[in-house]
Amino acid sequence: MGFDRLIENIIKKQNPTVAGLDPKLDYVPASIKESCFKTYGATLEGAAAALLEFNKAIIDKIYDIVPAIKPQAAYYEMYGWQGVRALSETIAYAKSKGMFVITDGKRNDIGTTMEAYAAAHLGATEVEGAELEAFGADALTVNGYLGSDGIDPLLKICSERDKGIFVLVKTSNPSSGELQDKKLETGESVYESMGMMCESWGSELVGKYGYSAVGAVVGATYPEQLAEMRAKAAHTFFLVPGYGAQGGGAQDAKNAFDQNGLGAIINSSRGIMCAWKKQGLTEEDFAEAARAEALRMKEDILSAIGEIKAV
Repeated sequence: MGFDRLIENIIKKQNPTVAGLDPKLDYVPASIKESCFKTYGATLEGAAAALLEFNKAIIDKIYDIVPAIKPQAAYYEMYGWQGVRALSETIAYAKSKGMFVITDGKRNDIGTTMEAYAAAHLGATEVEGAELEAFGADALTVNGYLGSDGIDPLLKICSERDKGIFVLVKTSNPSSGELQDKKLETGESVYESMGMMCESWGSELVGKYGYSAVGAVVGATYPEQLAEMRAKAAHTFFLVPGYGAQGGGAQDAKNAFDQNGLGAIINSSRGIMCAWKKQGLTEEDFAEAARAEALRMKEDILSAIGEIKAV
């Protein structure tokens, strides 16, 4: 149910991390861009082809050690329908390698519109009696601030198709506290209230490891709040941004985990995609550098939380 497949992949690989594939053309080696532009021209199609080739090369080097990828939809949408096709093909390629895929779309709407988002990213679309997957991700990030009207359409698909969602709770950006830290009349913060709503929304979707299909996004840049939410949201699996480039470290991120080293997956995007720059290598070594950084990150997190154990 929900995140059981992700948790099993984390345990198998002893690695609670996810590689964020949020590519820009600036990150892509010149050799890849030159080849794609030679074929398609300096066009959106050429750019999208370069992104896909870049993604596939990274996936080929990390799929055996990293349990999941998290493509951010905006980095593909900016290249038009061609970029969206690259997103779809990136998802399919990662899944063919056994990776769990979290689409970072932060979708938010109500009623039939949210049903359409849910069908697009997690479910299937009916065409002349046939059900066809548009993107086929395993999980989707969503904004819960329209309340249950924006979440209920997703719960049905999570139950029927073994999918999961991550609801924004306490995000890693500097200004998140402008709203999320506000106190309600109950004395709870807005983010705490949202975390408790995640617990409620997922109460009928709890899997065999004790975590429901309704996860939460809680940033490593706020370790005290991360620890607070881990204690209060016992059945909510966390997606934790903010590690690395945004300033969070393993000692911050460890607050997301339970006593078995479960309960969270830590994201790194630029740290992995642009690792060759940090390591002082040439851009032709970008995929090997991504693998080395993924291994370093894994060991860094494990040094803080210890062995990951099946319950």
